[in-house]
Amino acid sequence: MGMDAIVLASSSPRRRELLTQAGIPFIVAPGDVDEEKADISGTPGRKAEQLAYMKALDVARSKSGIILGADTIVVCDDEIFGKPADAESARRMLRALSGREHLVITGIALIDTSTGRASTGYETTKVRFSVMSDKEIEAYIVSGEPFGKAGAYAIQGRAALFVESLDGCYFNVVGLPLRRLYCLLQDFGVEVNY
Repeated sequence: MGMDAIVLASSSPRRRELLTQAGIPFIVAPGDVDEEKADISGTPGRKAEQLAYMKALDVARSKSGIILGADTIVVCDDEIFGKPADAESARRMLRALSGREHLVITGIALIDTSTGRASTGYETTKVRFSVMSDKEIEAYIVSGEPFGKAGAYAIQGRAALFVESLDGCYFNVVGLPLRRLYCLLQDFGVEVNY
């Protein structure tokens, strides 16, 4: 079958940019899942996958087609860093990431509402930050960029200045592992037009 627009169950501008870049037509229909109250368990990868599925399922109740849910988390020292609630929370996360390696995990889920078929997966990327001075951390917080981002940073933004190395999929760190998504779409019989 040809490429009908998929339904992106996310309000993330980064995910919209990545789908556009990859030539995957989509419409945006964010769901309403309270990530803090979600009852999920397992490894961080499994948790990201479950949250992505919950987001897709929520939207599948009101929209039809192929629904894409995604959830990105940052893991440092076995602690999951979501989006910072405030400047103090962002400061704590950035200090923890400074000079160290952490994992960025994005779970994705596809649901085909016409058949009920669902498929999930997740991608993990290792990212190493340089040592960040308190002055650099404060300036980055003042920029406003850490807010609304897992782990309090955006690799495609100013945080690029602190990334020493990356092992794995770059797009995963931005918020959507495009290669993994492409493979899942192919499994669903969806042809992406180049």
